[in-house]
Amino acid sequence: MIRIGLDIGGTGIQIGAVNEENRIIKEASIPTRTDLSFAEQVDQMVACIKELLNPAENPELTMENVVSIGAGIPGLASSDGVVINCTNLGWRHVPLREEFQTRISKPFFVDNDANVAALAESIAGVSAGSSSSIFITLGTGIGSGIIIDGKIWKGYHGIGGELGHMILELDGQPCSCGNRGCLEQYCSATALIRMAREQVAVHPDSLMLKLAEGDARKINAKIVFDAKREGDPAAEKIFRRYVKYMGQMIANLVNFIDPEIIVLGGGVSKAGSLLLDAVRKEFVNYVLYDERPQPRIEIASLSSEAGIIGAAMLS
Repeated sequence: MIRIGLDIGGTGIQIGAVNEENRIIKEASIPTRTDLSFAEQVDQMVACIKELLNPAENPELTMENVVSIGAGIPGLASSDGVVINCTNLGWRHVPLREEFQTRISKPFFVDNDANVAALAESIAGVSAGSSSSIFITLGTGIGSGIIIDGKIWKGYHGIGGELGHMILELDGQPCSCGNRGCLEQYCSATALIRMAREQVAVHPDSLMLKLAEGDARKINAKIVFDAKREGDPAAEKIFRRYVKYMGQMIANLVNFIDPEIIVLGGGVSKAGSLLLDAVRKEFVNYVLYDERPQPRIEIASLSSEAGIIGAAMLS
């Protein structure tokens, strides 16, 4: 038996067949075509799934063996399979489950991509076997998923778990959501880059600017971490500030939910032990019960496979 997982992104759609051991046995991809109608986009995904199912290549890859199909989207979906809002694809209130099932008569599930990645890590990744976990993806924005007793926690109305838009600083940085001071404005890659550009404007002799070939617009998270490793004072200042924000975010989650493990993913997490060790040390400064055992903090292990595996595991 196999399950099909779709990782639907703004530029590409990754599709994979996942076996009972939660391993991807075959995958394919197609570009995201926002120039097509919603129905035509679904047609493209269905065609890719049918092409993926090639029993001549692997006897498991038959439509009869497909138990279910799941999709992770960069947006919000309801429990009945309707995509409420997915800005990157131009989808608003579109019946994704219904459209799929008119083409492939299999159980179909859809959820937010961060929830899907959190589920994947809790089943087949670094948080496997835990009773509760929080997955945080540190990218352009902040995505997050909360897993309790093996299930995605989304709140009563299905919109919970949006950690990136918790308020960290009153009347702070303006956020794309319309509020000010959201976590996303302090703990995302975008926030780190903004702070670095502000710093090189004051310290043009910074190694960060040199690594960016003299163009502050080219500064990215990797440059900040590389400069910090080389002992650049400006990068060190930004790193300490960023880690403090991260520590406060994680401490808030620990105080509120008390999870067994917190998993960091996304581009910023590629800094590895440099970031991980600092955050592990920092967050305990802000937790309420600092004498009690604290949650593990780890780097996500599934990388790009998380979207497919997690989507396939939806039920």
